[in-house]
Amino acid sequence: MAITSLDTYINSAKQKLRFVKTTVRTTIATAWFSLFDVAGEPGAGTLAVGNTANGLVPTDAVTGFPFISAFGGAAKGYLSIVEFGSTVASRLRICDRLFHAGAYAFNANTTLASQPSYSSRIPGADYKGTEIWIECVTAFTGNLSVAVTYTNQDGTASRSTGTFATGTALTLGRMMQLPLQAGDTGVQKIDSVIGTVATGGTFNVLVLRPLWGGRIMILNGGDTHGLDKTGMPELFADSALQILVNADSTSTGIPELLMEIANG
Repeated sequence: MAITSLDTYINSAKQKLRFVKTTVRTTIATAWFSLFDVAGEPGAGTLAVGNTANGLVPTDAVTGFPFISAFGGAAKGYLSIVEFGSTVASRLRICDRLFHAGAYAFNANTTLASQPSYSSRIPGADYKGTEIWIECVTAFTGNLSVAVTYTNQDGTASRSTGTFATGTALTLGRMMQLPLQAGDTGVQKIDSVIGTVATGGTFNVLVLRPLWGGRIMILNGGDTHGLDKTGMPELFADSALQILVNADSTSTGIPELLMEIANG
């Protein structure tokens, strides 16, 4: 089954997921940060993934991700409404964290093997739009450069981000998106990770599927995005929903979101 009309949406079962972090993180203005390890609802997760050799496919059962109830039967799930706000002006994103590996040392040179597949979290087996990110687990000494090889959306292996220079000493929770090789639009698998230049620090490598983004224009501002703005992207009962914060200032503030998932 699927939600294909306003009528089927109105008649669909719905669940609410709340996300709020009660501790602020010091940031760099207009840079993306993870709040995965910060206290709140859901509770703080562990930033270091704990697997560098193969990587893992996280689910909503992992501490730090909001729990999603099973949809039941042949129902599909959709992110239908997002109510959001924050104590600081900022941008927010919701992503499905499809894959992660780490924490890699600043001088890592690792070829992954037996990587688990996240194909069950890709609607229609279409990997287009998936992204590679790094996530700082422990603060860096020196400016990290990282190169990641991957298999692209069409199954072509040995693709590369090239050597990406962060240009700064990454601080705890800092996130940066890596560019894909020209012509690529998505990622099926991470194949290798190489870190250079820096002299200290650790990081995760992630594959994210973006679902939603919103902007908070003023302190203590917010908005509600209905069906027309969310676009109702499909997600799954085991999706690992991660919130990314990009604050105008040097603090993440206290972001709060109430997400509606429609099942039909």
